Amino acid sequence: MSTYSLEHKKYIKKLRREKIIVTFFRFLIIVIFLVGWELLAQWKITNTFLSSSPSRVISTTIGLIRDGSLFHHIGITLYEVGISFMIATLIGILVASILWRMPILARILDPYLTILNSLPKVALGPLIIIWVGASMNSIIFMSLLISAFITIINIYNGFLATDQSYITLLRSFHATKWQIFKKVIFPSNYTTIINALKINISMNLIGVIMGELLVSKSGLGYLIMYGSQVFNIDLVITGVVILGIISYLMYFIVDKLEVFVANKRS
Repeated sequence: MSTYSLEHKKYIKKLRREKIIVTFFRFLIIVIFLVGWELLAQWKITNTFLSSSPSRVISTTIGLIRDGSLFHHIGITLYEVGISFMIATLIGILVASILWRMPILARILDPYLTILNSLPKVALGPLIIIWVGASMNSIIFMSLLISAFITIINIYNGFLATDQSYITLLRSFHATKWQIFKKVIFPSNYTTIINALKINISMNLIGVIMGELLVSKSGLGYLIMYGSQVFNIDLVITGVVILGIISYLMYFIVDKLEVFVANKRS
């Protein structure tokens, strides 16, 4: 005998139907875009020298796979993104925790965090190359500059927005700040941290590509820059398409992590 009520079954069925509809239309939008893009190119309505086409992108991708360069460039970019993502996440959680623990320090640093977060990081590119060197280190450093500050701000604001009633309850039992942080602040902000990771992963990818455009001799950013220098628009757009796929896969992984954490807590 089923333990679920009829209303609950209807609700679950509705959720499944909505998920199917959302997935279908997401896929349909991509198909319409690609088909329309290809038809415009085939009918000579658009100039393929300037806009390429899906068939030319596929052809370019196959060429890159055959000469062995595609996965090399993807691997370099993923490595740089992974390193900068882990460092930025650790810095974000650690600094946000310190700022929550030390409100006076948070008040002192608040305007500086805002200023540093709003600085145009691309303009600092030449300085970063001079300071760190024209190497992978400067690419990772560029990515950290873009992602670390926004991660700190988002997580710290999540800590501040924690329900005060729980904190008051623990204080009534003479709990220490560490105990409050461990039992209330951090557990209450799993969703905030996951959302910060979603933003962080995209910011890291942007930072890495910006760095590769400046100094790298490998990676997808270099591939795009090289394509633009030799006027190979097919190569440029192929690099952009691959970046879009990688960005989606990274977001998908973090999204599944959010679902896993939510299921563990329920």
